[in-house]
Amino acid sequence: MIGWLSRWWGGGPPAVEAASLRDAARLAQLHGASFHRGWGEGEFEAMLTERNTLVHRLRQGRKVIGFAVSRMAADEAEILSIAIDSNQRGRGLSRDLLLTHLGHLAGRGVRTIFLEVEENNQPARRLYDGCGFVVVGRRDRYYKQPNGEQLNALLMRRDLS
Repeated sequence: MIGWLSRWWGGGPPAVEAASLRDAARLAQLHGASFHRGWGEGEFEAMLTERNTLVHRLRQGRKVIGFAVSRMAADEAEILSIAIDSNQRGRGLSRDLLLTHLGHLAGRGVRTIFLEVEENNQPARRLYDGCGFVVVGRRDRYYKQPNGEQLNALLMRRDLS
């Protein structure tokens, strides 16, 4: 019994599930800890109610430790954001989350996925490269940092068909 409780509260295998409105505050918290300009709870609530937006949470026990968000249009989608709790990084969880998310997008008829990534973000680039994304473009000085520095974005694509 104690083993079951510890798996439920904080352990056990991670699970990728559809996110719900009650996850909005935690998703905003994870986003804010991962990006310079975090999205607020209201922004997540709006995305979670949009029919063309797909949001998955990554749960370990009862704790949400990550998420992926995509917006769909016809047979294409754009990954808007992926984040993993900083204490859980380096365990391959983002790869599992991304691949499961892509599978759900494919199941909805999406054939092509796009995303933008900061050119110098090596962990994210390794993730996307390892999951079959290829660079198809570049946007100079796209990301603006709090210190005023402007960083390049890479546009990446993956076909699901």
